[in-house]
Amino acid sequence: MRVSIQEPDATQKAASHISALLRKIDPDQKRPRILLSIGTDRLTGDSLGPLVGSRMANRLPCYGTLDEPVHAVNLAEKIREIGQKYQNPLIIAVDACLGQIGTVGTVSIEQEALIPGTGVHKNLPPAGEIAISGVVNVGGFLEYLVLQNTRLCLVMQLAECIAGALAAATAEA
Repeated sequence: MRVSIQEPDATQKAASHISALLRKIDPDQKRPRILLSIGTDRLTGDSLGPLVGSRMANRLPCYGTLDEPVHAVNLAEKIREIGQKYQNPLIIAVDACLGQIGTVGTVSIEQEALIPGTGVHKNLPPAGEIAISGVVNVGGFLEYLVLQNTRLCLVMQLAECIAGALAAATAEA
């Protein structure tokens, strides 16, 4: 499912889809829901995950905030830590991504593991059962420079949409 943050009901559409996935994956609502927000605030475009994590830290167990980011260096360790701390966790993974010009400003929500780092050619472990990606800019050439020069306004709008959707979906689930 993909929704543009320009749509007036983007947050509600995203929340509805997340809720449906949570009910499908865990119909009895017995599994602990964990938010794994991936990224770093050192690159504007890559700060989506930590921004969402910081907004959600008081609502869900959350790994990856502005204060304590989860990124390429510590991702595998954090995934192991979650597995040791929680029995059968349902991990919702959030990350920024690069896309085509027509997809910038969209949020993608899928029932699959998130594969972080592909936009910058990194080989990182997959994470989660629900993958939420926000397209922050156009990919394909000089990815680090593109992430560094991404508009903070767009990243904040995407973070607001995703955090709002997660808050609504996890409140009703």
